[in-house]
Amino acid sequence: MKKLLINFLFLQMFAVQTTDMDDPGNDLSPGMRTFYDDTLIDIVGPKLVHDQDAVKKPIPQHGGKKIQFRGFNPLPKALTALTEGVTPAGNSLDMFTIEATVAQYGDYITTSDMLNLTHVDNVVVESLRLLGDQAGVTLDTISRNVLVAGTNVMYAPKINASTGVETEVTSRANLDLTAQLTVDLVDQVVAELEAANVPKFDDGFYHAIIHPYTKYVIMKDDMWREPHKYVDTDAIYSGEIGEIGGVRFKVSSEAKIWRDSTCPAQVGADPAYLAVFACLFYGKGAYGTTEITGGGLKTIVKQLGSAGSADPLDQRSSTGWKATKVTEILHPDYLIRVECCSARKSKTAEAN
Repeated sequence: MKKLLINFLFLQMFAVQTTDMDDPGNDLSPGMRTFYDDTLIDIVGPKLVHDQDAVKKPIPQHGGKKIQFRGFNPLPKALTALTEGVTPAGNSLDMFTIEATVAQYGDYITTSDMLNLTHVDNVVVESLRLLGDQAGVTLDTISRNVLVAGTNVMYAPKINASTGVETEVTSRANLDLTAQLTVDLVDQVVAELEAANVPKFDDGFYHAIIHPYTKYVIMKDDMWREPHKYVDTDAIYSGEIGEIGGVRFKVSSEAKIWRDSTCPAQVGADPAYLAVFACLFYGKGAYGTTEITGGGLKTIVKQLGSAGSADPLDQRSSTGWKATKVTEILHPDYLIRVECCSARKSKTAEAN
């Protein structure tokens, strides 16, 4: 009995307050608030692959629901020769502003006093880990869905298996199992980005996000494997899976997969359509998102009985998260979406 009482008090210590500091009487100590918030952010952070390279815009408190991403457009070439002794007209700054409306997302888990009393694990911390995983995938998907809706798109060409001849593809529905991501296609994307003067990141590369099934395809490409065999592998593989053609590749299981009526048909098969994979290639400053800290992401832990008369027997506590977020493409030309299939996986991969 004494041991049960000690365990109850220990669990109560972890489920007593809320990190929502606006609730009178439910204020956590700064240390406990930091523990919960940092724990959630540590879990969320690694999953935000689609946010890693975004221009981060902090969310100001009491600033309304609108957020602005601002920047300057490049100046045109100054091709008119100067006249000796004459001051030219000069130029002026051309600023662009993209305004977006933030929205809130969140979820929570309610636990009973009996679960807290009888479960061998720390229920609050375990709930926080589950919620952190959910928050990470949710926030990452919000950004991903914005990025894959960009209008700058290329399609992997069909390749004749016997002749190697390529056939251009102009829509998602016209892809087939031979239309896969190749190093040659990566080179074409890089050429488009460089021709548009898209700035590279500080590491000297463009970046890309691809699905593991697409990673499998491109790493089988001889043009990928040959550098790995003959060149210092640290230079080739210093990224998440590697760098080639001027692109550093990142892999995410949340990279977009379509499998619907916009995709190639599988005649006589179930499901009726092949899966199509999105590969995002982009330069520095392509898109922006709200910062998840400083008001963007909050952990909320409610104590037993904190609902007052709605919980008269102190039977329920809860753990939750709430985030304020929006993502916008800032420079459409800086982002190219390549759509392709996988010969091995397009028949079975599910949409996400």
